[in-house]
Amino acid sequence: MTKTPNYGKSFEFWRANCVDAWQAYTQHKFVEGIENGTLPRTAFLYYLRQDFIFLKHFARAWALAIVKSHDLVEMEAAASIVNALISDEIKLHIRICGDEGINETELLSTIEAPENLAYTRYVLEVGYTGTFVDLMAVLAPCIMGYGEIGHRLGKSVKSTPYSDWIAAYAGDDYQSLCSEVGMLIDRALIRRYGDEIYSLPFWGDLCSKFEIATKLEVNFWEMGLNS
Repeated sequence: MTKTPNYGKSFEFWRANCVDAWQAYTQHKFVEGIENGTLPRTAFLYYLRQDFIFLKHFARAWALAIVKSHDLVEMEAAASIVNALISDEIKLHIRICGDEGINETELLSTIEAPENLAYTRYVLEVGYTGTFVDLMAVLAPCIMGYGEIGHRLGKSVKSTPYSDWIAAYAGDDYQSLCSEVGMLIDRALIRRYGDEIYSLPFWGDLCSKFEIATKLEVNFWEMGLNS
């Protein structure tokens, strides 16, 4: 059994607070289909086109994290992630779709699905109205969840039509990003609330936000399967 990677103390607590939702997300049938290669290519491409839209909103949310930051460390980290999303992950989607005959013009014309709208607008709303750590709580499930999935599949999968996708999230660069975000979150919480953060009433609110975002990730996979 592949050991779960360490993405920080706060993330461990958040994940442990919503075990069922987290398992439904990281071990979803969509993920199983990627792992064993049985996921229909049409479903994967539909998901990929929706994820292209999602990542643009995700980049906007991380840009909001710059605005909410307390110091240069947080600003630099958020700015780096915005750059990685735009320069690397979004371009991966463009390349894979292009290889499948979906050009960039077609990709840009994709209509956003309701499940996508629900998830991205929730994250952005938290970003607009909440604090830096509120935003981290709703951003973490996507980053760490894909990291955990990539880590597991990268260890167990030898060959699949989705090897490029797996390699992107199993790779050292993405795994390092997950660890760095975990350290960023731990640092932000301690600097703002001290070592007692995990026993404060406010902590429960952050756990709730993390769980909601995790459940919205489950709906995102369902969207792909039902396309």
